[in-house]
Formats: sequence, structure tokens, C-alpha cells
Amino acid sequence: MASCTVQLQRLDSIPLAVVRRQASLSELSRVIPECCGLVWNAVRAQQVQAGRNVAIYWDASIRLEVGVELHGSFLEHGDVVRSATPAGAVAWTTHYGPYGGLVAAHNAIRQWCKANNHPLAGPNWEIYGHWQPEWNTDPSRIRTDVYYQLST
Repeated sequence: MASCTVQLQRLDSIPLAVVRRQASLSELSRVIPECCGLVWNAVRAQQVQAGRNVAIYWDASIRLEVGVELHGSFLEHGDVVRSATPAGAVAWTTHYGPYGGLVAAHNAIRQWCKANNHPLAGPNWEIYGHWQPEWNTDPSRIRTDVYYQLST
């Protein structure tokens, strides 16, 4: 497994359409795709341009928001509401491979931040690359960017 290179960056907030949920670690592989489907249905119904899928983990109890980047106006509908990624200083890395291996990217960022005295602010999030047909036969190419907000 390749090691993760952690980088620092200042980010602007990205507008999102999301569904809010509470989940256990073992439920994430079901909850995230389910919520993305609900959000995509709402976004398509409004004919809004949208981007990549996103999951924001707000705290250790896995209070999360799952949805898509918005590239246009969106009216909240039922459980699908507007939100945004956190803005400010982040530590981030790119993970290549199946989603089950994402824990390595999260651990790499947390360890790097501790070793380099960059305190974490709380939320972290994953932005999933648009699915590519070749990922079906070569899952090592699946791209997920992982971000942790830093205390300033």
C-alpha cells in the first residue's frame, strides 16, 4: 500500500445538498450510498447541476451529512437540505483504492497532524471522485480526497 502524502491548504466552503444522518461505523457502507441516491434524486428533479459526492463527519459519534456539490441554486425538499463543507485551514490527502481502505488515509492525516503540531478542529470529510468505468476492473484507481479541518 502506498503511503499518503499529507498537505496543508486553505479552502473556501463548497455548497452542498445533503441528507443528515447518525450512523455507526459498520453502517457507513450502506448509509453513504443510500443518502447519495436520495440527494441525486432531489437534485435531478430540480435539474440542478451537481458535482462529486461528499460525506462530512461532524464528530466522533458519526453525525454526518452526505450529499453532492452544488453548481446551481437548490430548493430544500424533505430530508434533502442545503449545507456546505467547512472553510479554512485543512490537512488533506488523496486515497487511491477501495473505500474499505480509507481508514489508512484518515490515520495518516491524524498522525501527521499530531507529529507536526497541527491541532484538529473536529470535522473531517471525504470527496469521492466521479466513478470511472475502469474502476470496476481496477479498484486501485478509485480516488477519494480526505480533509480534516484544523484549529487556527
